[in-house]
Amino acid sequence: MQTNEPKTLTRDVEAAIVPVGTKVTLQKGEQAYITQSLGGAYTVIVNGNMFRIAGKDADALGLAVVETSVVASSGPVTLEQLEKQVWDALKTCYDPEIPVNIVDLGLIYDCQLTPVEENRYQAEVKMTLTAPGCGMGPVLAQDVQNKLLSLEPIDEANVELVWDPPWNQGMMTEAARLQLGLM
Repeated sequence: MQTNEPKTLTRDVEAAIVPVGTKVTLQKGEQAYITQSLGGAYTVIVNGNMFRIAGKDADALGLAVVETSVVASSGPVTLEQLEKQVWDALKTCYDPEIPVNIVDLGLIYDCQLTPVEENRYQAEVKMTLTAPGCGMGPVLAQDVQNKLLSLEPIDEANVELVWDPPWNQGMMTEAARLQLGLM
């Protein structure tokens, strides 16, 4: 959802400054222009600056809050089924400046699932960012962790930001390069 029509903030709302990641409070009554709404979060421009607003705060933009519920399984899942669910969940995480999910951007370097008890798992993710100085790292890592913990068999999710190897455009999927006009 990108709109040229401003949304008037209906209440004070916490946001992260893009790309530094610093938390600030946007004030009720300010005008926000939505530039991206992917993965349950909103990237907005307010007073010429870019911010990321969590989906749980969509009401501040005058939008409906979409509940992100735990993905319940109808019983035990196989490791293969859970791995698919994990990768599907990771594909719902987006960089606030780039309209491509972090998997297709090539930001996920590794994802390991370890059984902790019957049908209960721990997820370990190694991910990077498009630029080492990007302050949105903790915000994106928290988004990844939250999405993984929403999967019923995942009891613990640890996300580590790594810088080796350094990310480059060659790590993007063909679909991502095509979507961004790099092909």
